Amino acid sequence: MILKLLLLLNLVGYAFVVCQPFFYLLAMSNAQKNLQAPAYVELRNLLDSNLMVYNRIVYYAVLLSSAATVAAAAFQPQIILLVTSIVACVALWIDLYLMFKGNLPINKAIQDWRPDKYPANWQEYRTEWFMYYHRRQWAAIAGFVSVVVGVVFQ
Repeated sequence: MILKLLLLLNLVGYAFVVCQPFFYLLAMSNAQKNLQAPAYVELRNLLDSNLMVYNRIVYYAVLLSSAATVAAAAFQPQIILLVTSIVACVALWIDLYLMFKGNLPINKAIQDWRPDKYPANWQEYRTEWFMYYHRRQWAAIAGFVSVVVGVVFQ
């Protein structure tokens, strides 16, 4: 019963993690890439200020549920559950590594900008931010798919 609860928590938590990458794949990436500098700066700063608390809560919860799921799956006879749990956990760590290595430092730099005051090379920041974010998207989606596979085929 505990394993089923952990799987549910991990699945729901990972759904919150992966909703942002799916939204970016569907619309947000293209929308941001078509914004002029003042609108882009304003949007990035608004998104970052709104997501700071949300992302911490979600990622801490998913890290905890993911690690607990791996630990619980280690005591189960189904190898697929253990493998998918490990893949999901590793994918989450990759996502976090890329976030801390790339996206957060760029976000911090952009937070100092204003819609009427930004560097001439602002597009380079945007391009680099998306490079890191696209890699994070694939990690998050792979982790989520792994959780789903583990739940379905356990």
